[in-house]
Amino acid sequence: MSDDTKQPIVVKKIKKGGGGAHGGAWKIAYADFVTAMMAFFLLMWLLGSTSQGDLKGIAEYFNTPLRVAMAGGSGSGDSSSVIKGGGKDLTATVGQVKRGDVAAEKKSFNLQALKAQAEKEEKAKLETLKGELLLLIDASPALKQFKDQLLLDLTTEGLRIQIVDEQNRPMFDTASSELKPYTKAILREIGRALNQVDNRISLSGHTDATPYAGPGSSFGNWELSTNRSNASRRELVVGGMVDAKVMRVVGMGASVPFNRDDPFAAINRRISIVVMNKRTEENVMADGKMPEVAVGQAADVQGLGGAVGAVVDPGLAAVPGAPPAAR
Repeated sequence: MSDDTKQPIVVKKIKKGGGGAHGGAWKIAYADFVTAMMAFFLLMWLLGSTSQGDLKGIAEYFNTPLRVAMAGGSGSGDSSSVIKGGGKDLTATVGQVKRGDVAAEKKSFNLQALKAQAEKEEKAKLETLKGELLLLIDASPALKQFKDQLLLDLTTEGLRIQIVDEQNRPMFDTASSELKPYTKAILREIGRALNQVDNRISLSGHTDATPYAGPGSSFGNWELSTNRSNASRRELVVGGMVDAKVMRVVGMGASVPFNRDDPFAAINRRISIVVMNKRTEENVMADGKMPEVAVGQAADVQGLGGAVGAVVDPGLAAVPGAPPAAR
């Protein structure tokens, strides 16, 4: 074979240039830089808008993620919250704030003004009750005929309702605590009306100045006035008044006459019902407190105890066979 049939093999080597500034590798590096800066600013924003408690919870989560995920607890939310797994408001989308981080709003009250307002409202209620009782007296045939014997007025203690004797129309039998039938009707009607207010009730019985006959008698006007006061209490309860409303039942004897110019007048024989205001109730309650005395004075106080309070015993029963007396 001739050598002319053999073709020479030519190998061409092409050198490619780097492209210079027209390559794309820099774009990838720039994208990574922008992404890193975005993540950095996002982290700064999150740190600035998250409360201290949430930051502690996040830190604890990354320290011990398994314990928080399994058991919850203070680390998975506001670290100061007693609710496991988060703060008080689990639906909140922003950081929660501890109580200690926010100063409580301070409020001031004028106690004197509040007390005066309460007394004013209470007085208005008692005036309303007085008006209702007057309407009840006018509307009731059983009470209207005794209108002159029913005296209503507002005092410093509250609403006072006085049922007084007339010369020919007494409330009680002579020298007795037995109520007349019409007196029972009056007290029962009043008892139903007194349930309209929450105030407590005080009752006191009064006699005229006519003394009991017979020297050395152990039963007198003090005992009689106490028994009559307690009999009135029973009729108020029969009429529907709650017995717990009664706070004080006393006998005043002839010590506080209605007619000071004539202590023997029939009008001095009366029953006084006081719907007490709160101030009077507090004063009565204060009477039950133990007085603060020195040790050396204790014997003197005990020595006076036997001479005080015997007259106003609300449970005192009538003494059988008591001598006749004035009303």
